[in-house]
Amino acid sequence: MKKLVAYITTGYPDLDFTEDAALALKEAGVDTLELGIPFSDPVADGPVIELANLKSLENGFKIKHLLEVSKKIAPEIDTLWMGYFNPFYKFGIDNFIEEAKKAKVSGFIIPDLPHEESKSYKKKFIENDLALIDFVAPTDSSQRIKEVVENSKKFIYLVAYAGITGSGKSEDLSRVISYIREASDTNIYIGFGVNEKTAKDKAKGVDGVIVGSAFVSIMLDESILFNEKIKKMQELAKIIKEEINT
Repeated sequence: MKKLVAYITTGYPDLDFTEDAALALKEAGVDTLELGIPFSDPVADGPVIELANLKSLENGFKIKHLLEVSKKIAPEIDTLWMGYFNPFYKFGIDNFIEEAKKAKVSGFIIPDLPHEESKSYKKKFIENDLALIDFVAPTDSSQRIKEVVENSKKFIYLVAYAGITGSGKSEDLSRVISYIREASDTNIYIGFGVNEKTAKDKAKGVDGVIVGSAFVSIMLDESILFNEKIKKMQELAKIIKEEINT
């Protein structure tokens, strides 16, 4: 069965919502949760996730809040911390690794950490049985893909198109997928522009999908109450999980 990864922004609308939404998404069939670490300049994300980031920061989000809520969520659903390198650098990679182990978080997604620079950290993650998710772009050559995915763990994040999340572009990824399959046995999950309308098509040839903006759009809808937001997020998760597996 193909897997569903859901991204939510930690601390928006508040930490209680983050916890409730995470557990509700698990009930709806989400296999892995990306807990987004709010940052002022999320360069790989589109306007939807960027707005949620800014609102969480305005609400007073701190790294300590991520650690607190993760201890409640990660034992219940496979959890990754997704964030930009600046917060990891400021708090310290070693500190994040220590806290991840305490909270039972399984790994990290750092989209602005280039492969060449990630090499110096990879050994630490491997030694602590944590994943540092590798990214492959549709513009990567076969040789670069081979180098990037050589020691991949958990899954390989295939970027659906060059650009930012949520813009809904489409590209033929069959060539890139074949290059990854030749170089690695690690599962391939596709992200960027995946929603209930695109999931079935984007899931072709891969092992799972990563959905962010579609869930965060519901979180940002101020016309509905928290419970209704969670219900809609569950409904969306169920639809996408069915779409990618039929």
